[in-house]
This record gives sequence, C-alpha cells and structure tokens, in this order.
Amino acid sequence: MRREELRRLVEGTSDPAFVVDGEGLLVAWNDPSRQLFGVTAELAIGKSCRSIVHGTDECGSVCSNQCIVQQAISKNHPLKNFDLEVPTAGGLQWCNISVLIVEVDGSREPHALHIVRPGDVRKRLEMVMRDFVVSRTGLPAEQATAMIASGGPARASDLSDRESEILRRLAQGGTTKSIADELHISRTTVNNHVQHILRKLDAHTRLEAIRRAEHARLI
Repeated sequence: MRREELRRLVEGTSDPAFVVDGEGLLVAWNDPSRQLFGVTAELAIGKSCRSIVHGTDECGSVCSNQCIVQQAISKNHPLKNFDLEVPTAGGLQWCNISVLIVEVDGSREPHALHIVRPGDVRKRLEMVMRDFVVSRTGLPAEQATAMIASGGPARASDLSDRESEILRRLAQGGTTKSIADELHISRTTVNNHVQHILRKLDAHTRLEAIRRAEHARLI
C-alpha cells in the first residue's frame, strides 16, 4: 500500500485513527484524532507517537522509547487490543486501542495503524470493581488491578521454568543481550520467551510483566 492510500484510509474512518512509521513517528492523523486529543494534524505529523499520546495503563507509562507496539510491529507480530489512559481535549480518558500492521511501499519497516475507541465508562466500571475487591479482600490495589486486568490471578504454573528464570533476570535489570550471554542462548530465543511471558501475564511491556509478576508474587 502507498502511504497516500494509507492516509486516505485513516481519513475515511469516523473513529480516531493515526499511523506510526517504523521509527515511531506519526505519518497520518485524522480529524477524529484531532477532536479527541485536541492536537491538529499539522502539529502531530512528524512527531514521535509517544510525545503526543502519552499513554499509561494500570501499571504506569506505556508510551516510551521502549514501546512494545513498535517492537512487535518490527517483528511482524500481531497485537491484541489494549486499554490506555490518554490525555484528551476533555482530560484524561481511558480508550481501547487496536493496532493493524500495514506494509507500505518504499518502507523497510511496517507501519502501525492505530484505531482508538473511547471506553471510559467500561474502564471506570473496572476501577469500581477493583475498589470493591480491595475493600472486601484487603488485597493491595495494585494486585487487585492486575487480577482484574488479566481476567484472574497469574499463577506460577503458567510460566515454564525457563520463562520464570528469564522473568527474574528481567526484574533484576537484565537486557536481552545479557540474559542471552548468561544463559548461553540466542537473543532470538530470549525474545521468544519474553513474548510468551507477556502473553501469559497479559502484559504489553516488560515493565508491566514484571509489575504483574511482583503483584502475584511470582518473583
């Protein structure tokens, strides 16, 4: 697909939508995005996605220079939709984000088409549920949040011995390279294990996986 065709596709949807290239820069931004975020296309296009979206979830900042979406897209790994709290023209609001991988003519890296669906009411109901769980069980709010977000408590049995070991090393500050060197395995193998860990813990970033594992006392 040509980039101009991709722009027209984005402009033709009534949902807020934008496109991020392989370097994390915004290359398309439709009018519903302007209405939601209060940022014009002229200001958004050419800027890094994280500098405009500033997304966070229950475990903290998601939009960073270690964006898990960019990492997944660069490997052509599809992503499940996920929730982010973003600064909008009307204040902070929870939205559900879907990401589509798009191959663009003349680009070495795939582009990421983001479709945003405001879901503030649903997310606020989740927060009410979290507060109810905390009040009735005495669980820390962070642990209750992780349980609700993942659909239930993570269990140590969900992770293989190797995945648990890699997760512990990530929590200690290990990088893909250092973990690969220490365990005498390839970086690709480490990254594959990390993807399995993220999926099993229903996490979008390594930091979120570490936090959820800590809340569930897996590490």
